[in-house]
Amino acid sequence: MNDLKNFLDNKYNQYNDISFIKTDPVSIPHKFTEKEDIEIAGFLVSIISWGNRKAILKSADFMLELMEYEPFGFITGASEKELGGFSKFVYRTCNGDDMLFFIYALRDLYLNSGGLEEVFNEGFSKYGTIKESIIYLRNRLLETPHLKRSEKHIANPAKGSAAKRINMFLRWMVRNDNNGVDFGIWKKIPVSALMCPLDVHSGNVARKLGLLQRKQSDWKAVEELTGNLRKFDENDPVKYDFALFGLGVFEGFAKL
Repeated sequence: MNDLKNFLDNKYNQYNDISFIKTDPVSIPHKFTEKEDIEIAGFLVSIISWGNRKAILKSADFMLELMEYEPFGFITGASEKELGGFSKFVYRTCNGDDMLFFIYALRDLYLNSGGLEEVFNEGFSKYGTIKESIIYLRNRLLETPHLKRSEKHIANPAKGSAAKRINMFLRWMVRNDNNGVDFGIWKKIPVSALMCPLDVHSGNVARKLGLLQRKQSDWKAVEELTGNLRKFDENDPVKYDFALFGLGVFEGFAKL
């Protein structure tokens, strides 16, 4: 157990570095300095963070271009004509209609409910778990009129989703270890409560290391993996996301 912890700690230290940012979706919110711009850019890029990372970053840059590189100002004040530019947006199954839904939903949250952090804090204060807080935020977003197709872009742990992208976004917002990758601008959610983002890469590595037995990559697997990582660091279990992801993507560890 100590050997595995030492191995993961070393890999965490290796990949939790600003050099990691360049090719990762976290580079998108790092283009900004204002809190609202960071969290809005981070949330929107997390929505499309699946598939080829170069393609993700290309689409995210186009999204920012449509927003004139002012996420908060655009979300809260764009005209219908300016919003119309999103008719040109498409990333895999996420199209302009989906992105407009998120823009309108975020506009409502920021103008009427204090923004993403405040709404997520409400859910956490009420329910005390990340799972229920994600569900709470999802329900709040879906109060905005939308096409049924757009719902698939918001993970629903209540139906078993691993919610990889929203857990990744929460890691960005909540963790702050002064290494320059995660932002730590959300202060009321304890780092210890975060759940590990689980994707194909981290899941395969976790299974090879014996940290995950469950074959399905669903919310139960997230709970199992995060529970095992808490044995190594109960205060900051998701720091090992860097290790698992780096081992999978950059080292092909699960294939060795």
